[in-house]
Amino acid sequence: MPATRIEPGELPDERAYRRSASQIGWQVMAVCAGLVVIGGGVILAFVFWQTTPWEANQPPQPGEIEVRLDPGELVLAVVLLATGAVLSAGFAARMIARRAVQPLDEAFQLQRRFVADASHELRTPLAVLGARAQQLAAMTPDGDPRGAIVAELRQDVRNLAVVMDDMLDAATGAAAARGRAALDGVAGEVARDLATVAEEFGVAIAVAAPPLAVAMPESALRRCLVALVDNALDHSPAGGTVRIEAERRGGSAVVTVSDEGPGIRGVAPERVFDRFAHGTPPRTPRGRGRTGRGIGLALVRELCEASGGEARVASTGPDGTRFELSLPLAADGASR
Repeated sequence: MPATRIEPGELPDERAYRRSASQIGWQVMAVCAGLVVIGGGVILAFVFWQTTPWEANQPPQPGEIEVRLDPGELVLAVVLLATGAVLSAGFAARMIARRAVQPLDEAFQLQRRFVADASHELRTPLAVLGARAQQLAAMTPDGDPRGAIVAELRQDVRNLAVVMDDMLDAATGAAAARGRAALDGVAGEVARDLATVAEEFGVAIAVAAPPLAVAMPESALRRCLVALVDNALDHSPAGGTVRIEAERRGGSAVVTVSDEGPGIRGVAPERVFDRFAHGTPPRTPRGRGRTGRGIGLALVRELCEASGGEARVASTGPDGTRFELSLPLAADGASR
């Protein structure tokens, strides 16, 4: 199948819509070609059967009109008609397909503009928040126990700024960023950041990650782990433990995030990474007050695939759910 021509300045999603319309056109053309070949073959077989010596020598019946055709000219006419029909059907199918996907393209354009506008507008108040956190740090005396919380607050602001930049890049069609992240360090930071939330609902977070470096931007790895741990906290009963574990398997690092909840219910496990898919709301202390939108896990899969990895549900049941991320290791594989 011919490759779709890429227009200058065209974004990846626009190319995807153009490619889909082109593929539909080629598929319809192929189906039409098959039908024409079958139909033409039947017609030609009938005509040639009528021109056999036995049929040709039969005397015409009363009321019949005898027409003689040249087989070569008949074949040429059928081929020309069939070719014209196939090309016309393919062109019409492509035009119809492009019109059919146009509303989807427009809807995605609106979504992309909203994300870009929101990301851009949030950068200013986020910069103000960062400046005030910096002022607060300067006003905090050395040795003050509140200094550690202020430092964490400044780091949270920086992390949020990175997320805003990632969203803006994604909305404008920028190429996926490449990078390297220390798996043990990011996992530990995520556990510390969400520990306060977990403690409020009587849930513990445990980390067991070796010093491995993965070929994934640190911000992307952080977003994946935050989304998975946040989801695990929603499904964890009071007294439960959310575990972040990792191991090396060949040329990949396999990261698992598990909870001790009732398992995935109300949706097939293989569909939880689909955008807007969500199952039965959990009846846990934290899960009762939250409403899932089916976006977090979809972003996890997209971020993993952008770095050459994959995300899946390793297991789920009454004893809990275990999500698994398989991420390519960085060149040397060690985080330090």
